[in-house]
Amino acid sequence: MRMSQILVVGTVAFDEIITPFGETGKILGGSASYISMSAAKLTSDIGIVSVIGHDFPKEYMQKFIERNIDVSGIEQLENEKTFYWKGKYHNDLNKRDTLVTEVNALAHFNPKVPKDFENADFLMLGNLHPAVQQSVIEQMQTRPKMIALDTMNFWMDTAWDELMSVIKMIDILIINEEEARQLTKEYSLVTAAHKIQEMGPKFVIIKKGEHGALLFHEKKIFFAPALPLEEVFDPTGAGDTFAGGFIGSLAKSGVISFDSMKKAVICGSNLASFTVEKFGTERLESLENDEIKSRLQEFISLTQFDIEIV
Repeated sequence: MRMSQILVVGTVAFDEIITPFGETGKILGGSASYISMSAAKLTSDIGIVSVIGHDFPKEYMQKFIERNIDVSGIEQLENEKTFYWKGKYHNDLNKRDTLVTEVNALAHFNPKVPKDFENADFLMLGNLHPAVQQSVIEQMQTRPKMIALDTMNFWMDTAWDELMSVIKMIDILIINEEEARQLTKEYSLVTAAHKIQEMGPKFVIIKKGEHGALLFHEKKIFFAPALPLEEVFDPTGAGDTFAGGFIGSLAKSGVISFDSMKKAVICGSNLASFTVEKFGTERLESLENDEIKSRLQEFISLTQFDIEIV
């Protein structure tokens, strides 16, 4: 039986992160980096479509190759630098200030889907311009079993028509609560999720950060808590790690249903809980299967109980 393929489209970038716990200098970042490394903890046959500059280190590329992530869809532009973001988190780590954004090679990103992934079963579209996301969907030879998309407030402000166009083409939208409210102009997340489903996606995930995530399908709702952690070191990439764990779990099972998505949401939350323990992708890189299984049991213990209904 052929393993389900995942195609990840997003940024492979440099991040520079400042938190109350220290500063990193330039390290590996970008949505596609977190998504693919997270998914690779659960399944294989993953490919990335992205763009980098001449300054991207070979040892960073090797991090993907060592995890059997196909990098043939990562284009390197010799006359450009790699996308770079620098940010500083406030003391509570819930808010951050962007200090520097250098778009660099990303300004010239014209995604090309490798032939080996034109029939991928699962397509995860990281946060990019909606027109770029749509161009990838249109390059697929056969429609994936599941198309998931992440977006942000910026595209709602600057590319509304393109966003509405691509949202019609997807199966699942993954956004945070602030974005859900802006997208629908509804305060209630339940009402917002129903409105988003009317736009096209059959499933909606609304991330609530340290307060977990909500999954919606038709009139069904599932809530997944976030695991209370003693230490949160760096929240960067937690949402993308969640998305990677989610899509990786679905690809591993090969089943698309509300029940399989409930499990996938827990798997995504589980992996995201590790990412925040170290800077950047460091914790994902060192993460062992035994640790994943052990913490998954903690999630089960957190939510499982017996109660007698009288």
